[in-house]
Amino acid sequence: MSFRRRPVQPFASTLERRSGTIWYVTTDAFLADCRARLAFDLLSHTWNAVVLWSLRDGPRRPVELREHIGSISSKVLTETLRRLQFNGLVSRQAYPGSPPHVEYALTPLGRTLLGPIDAIGAWAFEHGDEVMAAQDAGADER
Repeated sequence: MSFRRRPVQPFASTLERRSGTIWYVTTDAFLADCRARLAFDLLSHTWNAVVLWSLRDGPRRPVELREHIGSISSKVLTETLRRLQFNGLVSRQAYPGSPPHVEYALTPLGRTLLGPIDAIGAWAFEHGDEVMAAQDAGADER
């Protein structure tokens, strides 16, 4: 698996100048290269938010993360941790010894996502039944 860096544009598509200040006018908020899209991409991956939330109380070894999360395979956990590390949200610390071990922890940047993840969780708790009812209704229409 490899990751590529891509240029990220401001959350806007047009520019205005007033009194020497640049104002961004948000007309195309979800362009493929905008910052909002970057944030949504980070949070939309199935396991990213789950792993970040599992690290909120401090560093954990991969086996501890798997136990805490539950139904995640070693392969998927490793891919997720690498992706989060690549994006600067998680740090990896290797400890020599017998046996050697590794711990993962939230970076300060990763910690800034805990609030939005908590807000999404609260929304899901409040509206989850409505979403499931809509899904059931849609399934009944088929």
